[in-house]
Amino acid sequence: MSVPSLAWKSDVLTGFETAPLGDATLVRRVGGPSDPDPRGVIVHVHGYNDYFFHAHVAHEAAARGYAYYAVDCARVGRSWAQPQIPHYMRSVRDFWPDLEAAVTAVRSLHPKLPVSMHAHSTGGLVAALWAAETSAPLDALVLNSPYFADASPTRGSRTAWLVPLIASLAPTLTVHHSPSHYAQYLRSDEGGAWDFDTSWKRPEGLPVRAGWLYAARSAQARIRAGLTLPIPVFVGCSATSGPDSPTNPRLGRQDTIVDVEAIRELSPHLGAHVTVETFADAVHDLTLSMPAVRARYFEAMFSWLDTVT
Repeated sequence: MSVPSLAWKSDVLTGFETAPLGDATLVRRVGGPSDPDPRGVIVHVHGYNDYFFHAHVAHEAAARGYAYYAVDCARVGRSWAQPQIPHYMRSVRDFWPDLEAAVTAVRSLHPKLPVSMHAHSTGGLVAALWAAETSAPLDALVLNSPYFADASPTRGSRTAWLVPLIASLAPTLTVHHSPSHYAQYLRSDEGGAWDFDTSWKRPEGLPVRAGWLYAARSAQARIRAGLTLPIPVFVGCSATSGPDSPTNPRLGRQDTIVDVEAIRELSPHLGAHVTVETFADAVHDLTLSMPAVRARYFEAMFSWLDTVT
């Protein structure tokens, strides 16, 4: 893939800049004179009802010697515009060109450095299949709580057989919509620790469309069948899953979005070189957990990257 000239401009995050990348948007940290020369590059991929606002992760990466980029895929965050349906896909393949474009762009900017991908939740599901089923130009893959199964597996199970039919007849039909108490918990104006644009990461939740759900479940079936990823993979997840409910006393100490038992069960089948680590008291996005938990995740992830790239 040829790389167009990137037109960088200031980002909504202070100290960052963005460039259009086809239908996606590439984001990068603006380095300072005290930054060490990078030993590698990391490309971040967001999850569902999510976008890149994780400045602290990029700063941590820079301190550890990694150039950090992120991609807001088509119809996501910086790349979303009315009347597009945010995050919509008919297949995980819909986002593969965005991942390829992002990695190709950073390789052109850092031609001599290894490139890894840090992919969260649904982004982890998309990235794992992209890396397994294409000649993805990656040296390593980090999956942060990948979306291999829902935290509440019984949700909609009685009508699961209807999803393929609805997806074929009315793919944009909403089949589920509920508030994201997890997102509400994270918000600084609700007592949490994080600031984000609530039109790009919505506390009221994002409707789940039939086409999107069928695409996600089809991809999860391919994960269950096993992959043959040729690159080293690091998978991190919380110790427990629980309900995404304001009455859950452990809302800030467990994953309320995905099934961590499924992650631990399925991750060893991703390839021949997989490391799986569990982080007690972590929330769904490990990088947004409490400071001590977040620090353990950073230490484990970056130490692993140091050894494999």
